[in-house]
Amino acid sequence: MITVQSLTKQYGAKLGVEDISFSIQKGEIVGLLGPNGAGKSTIMKMLAGHIRPSSGQIEVDGIRADERPREVAARIGFAPELPALYPEMPVKDFLRFITEIRGVPRPRRAEQVEEIMKLSGIEQVAGRLIKNLSKGYRQRVGLAQALVGFPPILILDELTAGMDPKQIADVRLLIKKLSDKHTIILSSHILSEIQATCEKVIILNKGRLAAVSDMKLLNQSGGEGDSFLLRLKAPKTMGEKLLAGVEGIQSIRLVPDSREESTSFFITGAGGVREEIFGALARQNVPILELRTASATLEEVFLQLTGEPQNEEAKD
Repeated sequence: MITVQSLTKQYGAKLGVEDISFSIQKGEIVGLLGPNGAGKSTIMKMLAGHIRPSSGQIEVDGIRADERPREVAARIGFAPELPALYPEMPVKDFLRFITEIRGVPRPRRAEQVEEIMKLSGIEQVAGRLIKNLSKGYRQRVGLAQALVGFPPILILDELTAGMDPKQIADVRLLIKKLSDKHTIILSSHILSEIQATCEKVIILNKGRLAAVSDMKLLNQSGGEGDSFLLRLKAPKTMGEKLLAGVEGIQSIRLVPDSREESTSFFITGAGGVREEIFGALARQNVPILELRTASATLEEVFLQLTGEPQNEEAKD
């Protein structure tokens, strides 16, 4: 559905993102995370066609964005954190205007506006001026304009910002419903929302890709067996080779480590697997720098990869 290869964006002397590659399959709900300045907004704007990459390639449904940008843009609906709305227009008139811009056939416009307002929960404010809406409702109008034409891909940046708990719960259900017909990329500073909603997470740090992981792997902690973080004083290839021969390991995932002298792994295994690992490493004289229980929540992984919490102040 979406393939990103070696994507780089340079802003003069400043590097926005560097050598980012990932793929997203049809129907997936993918969380895009990273601390302030990590490059999230840059990635979303490049995917949506708002800015061009300095190098690298974006493909949507096998169509290269640099060769046929309009065809790619037509497949994407983008709801930025601060949606570009016309404050003096009533909600319904604004959406009707967007259907004209997007080329929705005239006979379908009125019907589609009604359908989208119902879907995004803004029917009750259809006649109100956008400038008089709360931030939560403006976010919903931003979502509604992204839905115009029902593009197969939706990019939603901080969609729940300014919403009350009930609205957030409603939007979570809506995103799940939309994933039946849309592929969704969701950026949020609320890690619990990402963990509850998304099937995959892409984590950026300092403009580079820190991790791409299936959410199921992050939820493997708890229940039977053992889950823990292991940090070795050894190169990655040596650590992987040694651990590959240890019985009882159920899954192993490399965790990017900013410290040059060490390599970190998140491991789940059967009871007693820690002793097996300890023995295997001791026989090869490989020092264990850290061995601790890991909850494997999204917050745990985020902190490990970026070294800082995700919070409401973190933008980009």
